[in-house]
Amino acid sequence: MNSDMLRSSGPELEQPETVPRGGVWSPRLVWVLCGVILFFFWVDGLYLGAFSAWMLGIRVVWASSLLGYTYLIRSAPLSWAGPLTDLNVLVSTVCVLGLTVEMGGVGGPYFLMVPALPMVITLIYRRHVRAVLLCGVVGIAGTAVLLGWQGHSPNQAFTWLAVVTGMALLAAYFARQTLQVQQVDQRARLERARRESLEALACSEHRRAQSEKLAIVGRLASGVAHEINNPLAYVGSNVNFVHTELLEARELNREELAEVLTETRVGIQHIQQIVSDLRGFARMDANEPTECSLADVVADAMKLASLRLKHVSFLQVDVPAELPEILVLRQRLVQVVLNLLINAGDVLESHPVPGSEVRLIGRAEQERVVLLIEDNGPGFAPHVLPRLFEAFFTTKSPDKGTGLGLTLSRELVEQFGGTLSASNRPEGGARLRIELPRPPGQALRGARHRGGRGQGARSRLTHKAAGLTRPVRSHPLPRRSAPRACGACR
Repeated sequence: MNSDMLRSSGPELEQPETVPRGGVWSPRLVWVLCGVILFFFWVDGLYLGAFSAWMLGIRVVWASSLLGYTYLIRSAPLSWAGPLTDLNVLVSTVCVLGLTVEMGGVGGPYFLMVPALPMVITLIYRRHVRAVLLCGVVGIAGTAVLLGWQGHSPNQAFTWLAVVTGMALLAAYFARQTLQVQQVDQRARLERARRESLEALACSEHRRAQSEKLAIVGRLASGVAHEINNPLAYVGSNVNFVHTELLEARELNREELAEVLTETRVGIQHIQQIVSDLRGFARMDANEPTECSLADVVADAMKLASLRLKHVSFLQVDVPAELPEILVLRQRLVQVVLNLLINAGDVLESHPVPGSEVRLIGRAEQERVVLLIEDNGPGFAPHVLPRLFEAFFTTKSPDKGTGLGLTLSRELVEQFGGTLSASNRPEGGARLRIELPRPPGQALRGARHRGGRGQGARSRLTHKAAGLTRPVRSHPLPRRSAPRACGACR
């Protein structure tokens, strides 16, 4: 959008507006100037010793031209501004020459206005080079006629013509320089506005991503409370047990107390890990993309998504560790994957199916790295799929969705040079496909390190086995809390 604005403003830079839309002067000032022009009719009479109707007529025409120009320029189309300015300058120059003729020609007091008029026009209109040239040409032609009519010698005529021509050229040069300076200033202001717009847009996108990220954290709140409450319960029980053991007047079993404190430490570490994961996800991320592993991104997302995937029977993670690294903002890609996992979990929660399953599959395809997120739910309805990435379009209840998650996810993936698409699986369920470009020169990490591929395969089998044998859990919980609580009550 900003580049289009820059391209559309190119002609304005080459041919900037010649005069302000409101005119050069305010109407009040123009009326004062017209009064001064008409008042000098009496000065003309004193100089000539008699009043001249021609002098009065010239001054009336000059004043009328200024007034007409002032009011016409305010209502006329922009394309008329240049011709109206040229006409006003032409009338003013002719009027000055007429006054010069009536006041004695080259030897009269008004002839000094002829060479000075182009400079005055430059100061008034500044960027209007054509008006300055028109004033100079008419002034030179009028001076030549006056010199020939009054019979001046060739040397005098050449001197006066050289003065008038030099002043006209100097005025045109100043007008041209002023035009170029203002063009440069206009380009600088336009570039500054463009940069500010891009910075504001980037800041807005960053804040929108952060808002959606915090909304996801809010949707995880209930799961977070449950995950923290479990270790907190047995931590509290163990603390009570230790307190009771210390108060009883008998010999302490140090090994048992050490085991209780070890379990307590594990519970505290579990709580700290949950809080750390949420804090790391919710904080403002870096602005510069870095190379990272897709398997690490999926692992970070899984830590958080497990809080909302308790009802999912099976979770398969098949993301080889030896996949090429990708150049992304890691936290933002984690946000995308997390949002897609939560959407899959919400669908399976609202439409329960026997053996509910979510699968994450990563693979390399030519110059791209692909991540598939699939579920065995009902899939996308035919009327929903075309509008899936529209802003504010959602099939969820207001407390579960704003209609911006998928839209923002696609925008974030596109910022990394990738794509996000959706489809239905042939066997049933939904499939979200993330494609990301591979940085130049990146190869399979298993090819760079001997034995790396075999290790990655074992990693995949481990993830799949873990997903197929138990419901999703980010961290296993200790099982000794209940017995310790009973021991504390005896």
